[in-house]
Amino acid sequence: MPETTIAPTAVIHPLVQLGQGVIIEDFCIIGVPFRDYDGQPTIIGDCAIIRSHTVIYAGNHIGDGFQAGHKANIRELNNIGNDVSIGTLSTIEHHLKIGDRVRIHSQVFLPEYTILEADVWIGPHAVLTNAKFPHHPDAKAELRGPYLEAAVRVGANATVLPGVRIGARSLIGAGSVVTSDIPPGIIAIGNPARYLRDVHY
Repeated sequence: MPETTIAPTAVIHPLVQLGQGVIIEDFCIIGVPFRDYDGQPTIIGDCAIIRSHTVIYAGNHIGDGFQAGHKANIRELNNIGNDVSIGTLSTIEHHLKIGDRVRIHSQVFLPEYTILEADVWIGPHAVLTNAKFPHHPDAKAELRGPYLEAAVRVGANATVLPGVRIGARSLIGAGSVVTSDIPPGIIAIGNPARYLRDVHY
């Protein structure tokens, strides 16, 4: 197992627990306290690679084999599985559950309370949302993140609306807008996204 390497310009806050063989590049900030922070540890497993200028807030539990691109922003209190990759300039809000082997490409936005099961793949510039009526007085109390079941694939520039559930192995075409639940094992495209055909692989 290689040694953990932390660039001299990186900032590691207290209560950060790093596994073996972790690489933290220049100007990363790990374990940033958040509003109402009460000492939850930040845990990052073995063999993580956290590339320059990435910010990871406190209270995240991140598994082994994690990779972050440059300038990724990962908010607090997420549970992130093993072998997860989060691309450059992506934003991960708080209280997400992300399963093993999830691939999140560059410049993706994932809001609070999103759930991604194992093997989900999200293409670049995809946006998931959680506020049905943004800026409404009760918006914060009614946030509902999307739920993507195992091995869902979301194409580049697609948008998924609040509370939508996408069934296992389904594929959302590039640029599509998902406004309602998608059953398992289909390809859905368009605005709004509609059934095209079954997945054959």
